[in-house]
Amino acid sequence: MPSDYLSETGLLEKQVREADLPEDLREKALQMTARLGRMLQYGTYAQEFEQVAHYIDWIVHLPWQRRSEDILNLQHAQEILDKNHYGLQQIKDRVLEYLSVMQLNVQQANNQERVTVFAKAPILFFVGLVGTGKTTIAKSVAEAMGRQFERIPFGGLGDPLMLRGQSRAHSDAEPGLVIKAVRRSGVKNPVILLDELDRITEEGRNSIMGTLVELLDPEQNVNFNDHFLDYPFDLSEVLFIGTANNTGNISTAVLDRLEVIQMPSYTDDEKIHIGREYVFPRALRESGIPEGMMTIDDEVWSKIVRPLGYDAGIRTLERTIKGVCRKVARLIVEGNGTQFHLTSENIKGFLPTW
Repeated sequence: MPSDYLSETGLLEKQVREADLPEDLREKALQMTARLGRMLQYGTYAQEFEQVAHYIDWIVHLPWQRRSEDILNLQHAQEILDKNHYGLQQIKDRVLEYLSVMQLNVQQANNQERVTVFAKAPILFFVGLVGTGKTTIAKSVAEAMGRQFERIPFGGLGDPLMLRGQSRAHSDAEPGLVIKAVRRSGVKNPVILLDELDRITEEGRNSIMGTLVELLDPEQNVNFNDHFLDYPFDLSEVLFIGTANNTGNISTAVLDRLEVIQMPSYTDDEKIHIGREYVFPRALRESGIPEGMMTIDDEVWSKIVRPLGYDAGIRTLERTIKGVCRKVARLIVEGNGTQFHLTSENIKGFLPTW
């Protein structure tokens, strides 16, 4: 009913006036709500209302000014990196050097210049085989800095509008993945992981690479224009991190804006330590096996690390350990024991055979 719509229109106007918006965007939104009020006497009000309400919901919930306070403490960062990752010392050193440069520049900058410091920071780009820790190291960077973390998967992405959003001329228009990630984070300075940049479809490669150039260029992303918002959003404080298995499918223009860091493969000794100290305790918790009910002899780990041959990453190791824990969990549920000690003699019955 018109009175219901009028009440809802007033609520939209109240949201716009109370939100922390740029003034010219606020004026634009108020003009939209005023137009809704004038349309009450016509029959197209309902459809127009839904479109305007959807748009206002997006702009009032975007963090135009909200940001998290950065933690640029090297000792804290080292603790986070060591807690989440074993080995990878060269990668850790590179991250600590990265944070050191930021800390020194921030100490010399006032608040107005702080944005410029981060805008000019190089964009880390982790390149390596599957399972070598590219995504998890990016999460650790966000945790070490005290920033919110969001991930945008690029696997199979073929349309640049998925990044930029659709024009509101389309009835089902939505903002792009970048603006959606910023809204989910709740701050304008999150860490956003651009994951698997080398897996973009061949058909959309050129246009998506062009969008990435703008997204990653500090001279351009200060006024990133999402088609749905139709208003520039400042992405210069976002810390972008990229990952890929290789750089062959990534344009030179994009690579020029990235600092490539090669992720090394894990040695067997590193995998044994990771499996025993990191993966196994987590797998026990996820399987619901009580503490102390399952133990593994040290000499067994070499067989767990290579049940079927060499693997550069640790995903096969994780699957193997989780599979062993599931077999033990079944034995417990079926009443076939309360203590399980895996040795060189009995481990074969717990490892995969395919």
